[in-house]
Amino acid sequence: MRKSKKTSVKALLITFVCLVICAAIAFAVFIGYSKYEFSSHPTMYSDFVDRYSSQYKLDKYEVYSFILTESGFNEKSESYLGARGLMQIMPETFEWIRYKLDEENDPLMTFERMYEAETNIRYGCYLLSYLHECFGELDEVAAAYHAGQGSVESWLLDERYSENGRLTDIPNPDTAHYVDKITNAYDTYCRLYKK
Repeated sequence: MRKSKKTSVKALLITFVCLVICAAIAFAVFIGYSKYEFSSHPTMYSDFVDRYSSQYKLDKYEVYSFILTESGFNEKSESYLGARGLMQIMPETFEWIRYKLDEENDPLMTFERMYEAETNIRYGCYLLSYLHECFGELDEVAAAYHAGQGSVESWLLDERYSENGRLTDIPNPDTAHYVDKITNAYDTYCRLYKK
């Protein structure tokens, strides 16, 4: 009788120690993953993002999502297609935005400026604001940022890809993947930073 009581106390002690160890491991994994998420979703260039997201009435976490997806916060980034900077502005898009912002006669406003964080974010925020005026929702805005306004307009007119003015399917797999990346990044930014 005494031996079985000692055995059950020992078993309870071992079970308790195992539970404590498991809880400590789970907590460490949670803390490690949380740190990883914050480090993989930074809020660099916050002065510029705050200023221009406010000026163009954008959600700043949406702007961070585009910067993260487009360049990984590398202001000197350049794509094989020639897009430059944090928000990967293409030469033709740069010229269009420069015209819209009445800066086409400014000799200092050249495409080289797309390597400058502030100018790139200002131009990128203008573009996002324009696309929001056209399409309203993040999915369509992201699709247009990637595939162009004309592509999204044509998909919205095609009932195979849209319903009630919203995309239900994106026929271009690269654009569909891009939209998923943007929306996932945005969801993570909101979860991490929005209080």
